[in-house]
Amino acid sequence: MGNIIKVGMADLKAMRHPAVLTTLGLGSCVGIALFDTSTNIIGLAHAMLPESSQIKNRANVAKFVDTAIDTLIAKMERLGAAREGIVAKLVGGSQMFAFSQGSELMRIGHRNVKAAKDKLKQLGIPVIAEDTGGGYGRTIEFDSAMGILLIKTIGYGIKRI
Repeated sequence: MGNIIKVGMADLKAMRHPAVLTTLGLGSCVGIALFDTSTNIIGLAHAMLPESSQIKNRANVAKFVDTAIDTLIAKMERLGAAREGIVAKLVGGSQMFAFSQGSELMRIGHRNVKAAKDKLKQLGIPVIAEDTGGGYGRTIEFDSAMGILLIKTIGYGIKRI
């Protein structure tokens, strides 16, 4: 196991093997874990909102799913990753609060996951595993050794994808 590097909310990091990237408290946010299967270079983004185009202040590219994925791939490629070898795993996208009206706008978690899947599909990066939805938070650790994503929850146990 390599160094454990924390990825904050609206943050992203890419690392060469050996490394472990971790992020805490994924609720409606989506964790986008990218793994280059040939170089073991990993990247992790903790994105809060689906799309940057709807927001005036877009200075933090890690805050939005669309710009976070583009930036994360670019960082991984600078470290030596090959786009053709990158696969994705998605975690989070929970519906943390109940709303009396079923407005799609308030379903941030669902919209974050959909935006991530759409963007990754557009880029030709397969989503090989996910643990999304529900109504609970998750903490994850992403290990570069084999691209294993450890997911910890309160009340729902621990799993690996």
